[in-house]
Amino acid sequence: MSIPSHLSSYLDQRGARYEVSMHGHSHSSLETAHCANVSPCQLAKSVILEDDDGCVMAVVPADRMVMLGEFSRFVGRHRLKLAGEARIAALFDDCAPGAIPPVGMAWGLPTIVDDELESNDVVYMEGGDHERLLRMSHDQFRALMRGQPHGSFSKTPEL
Repeated sequence: MSIPSHLSSYLDQRGARYEVSMHGHSHSSLETAHCANVSPCQLAKSVILEDDDGCVMAVVPADRMVMLGEFSRFVGRHRLKLAGEARIAALFDDCAPGAIPPVGMAWGLPTIVDDELESNDVVYMEGGDHERLLRMSHDQFRALMRGQPHGSFSKTPEL
């Protein structure tokens, strides 16, 4: 499987520069970071939330989780919950389940970026399957996400 056409077209239209690398098959963002030998704080993961108004994507580092209350207040939508697998599969029908690239704009989805990703000089993201990662510089990622809202709405999970 190559990277999804929605994603490649979106990136190409914006002149985004990125590299695609392969890694061993993984089942989660943290496992992806481990398999690809990258720091989990550099891997941007997507979290799809929904309410009666539709879906929205939160983009956070792989080693963090969305604080739902903070995120809901930030976007002004107070009935958000994690989207169901069937809903996500229908929205991202050209991606493998669990490997959604954190570029919801390519699929027409509102996308909100956590400020924690701003400290990275390199950002990695899922390539639409469980074996590919996209790598881009901080400047490229920042340019790609320039028009998207940014805020502080993630935390490190308690063990």
